[in-house]
Amino acid sequence: MSRVAKKPISLPKGVDCKIESGTITVKGPKGTLTFAVPAGVDATIEDGVVQFSAREQDDIKLAGTARALVNSMVIGVSEGFQRKLELVGVGYRAALQGKDLNLSLGFSHPILFKAPEGVTIEVPSQTEILIKGADKQSVGQVAAKIRAFRPPEPYKGKGVRYSGEQITLKEAKKA
Repeated sequence: MSRVAKKPISLPKGVDCKIESGTITVKGPKGTLTFAVPAGVDATIEDGVVQFSAREQDDIKLAGTARALVNSMVIGVSEGFQRKLELVGVGYRAALQGKDLNLSLGFSHPILFKAPEGVTIEVPSQTEILIKGADKQSVGQVAAKIRAFRPPEPYKGKGVRYSGEQITLKEAKKA
């Protein structure tokens, strides 16, 4: 049995979990998320605890993956996830226009990024972007898309980077 799948998921207060026809629905204060349980994996809920088990030996890895994904859903609907991005560079700035993110990243035109459903974007300062949401995958995907507009370059480190990301700088050419 997978070590990850063996661990039970205890549901915090305010989080409701249901299993109906191979689909797990997790409902909490931050939203509702659904997950289709893979074939060969059994999920049970008893006394506010969700357990996963594999039907056959080949499905052990799938049971661990399903448990990890549902655990992320439980954390997402109760606490939520967030990613912080920093803009490094002269004239690089971010601003909100309604729900859209307006980025000035040194191009000849501003970039307008529309936030997908279930993800909120905040701009505490002109050089910081906060991405929040209940779905861990979509929060990470939005952060990666925004970072991809201008990834940090290796000589001066200018660009959009994750908060706390270490950029290894290269040395410039010597004459």
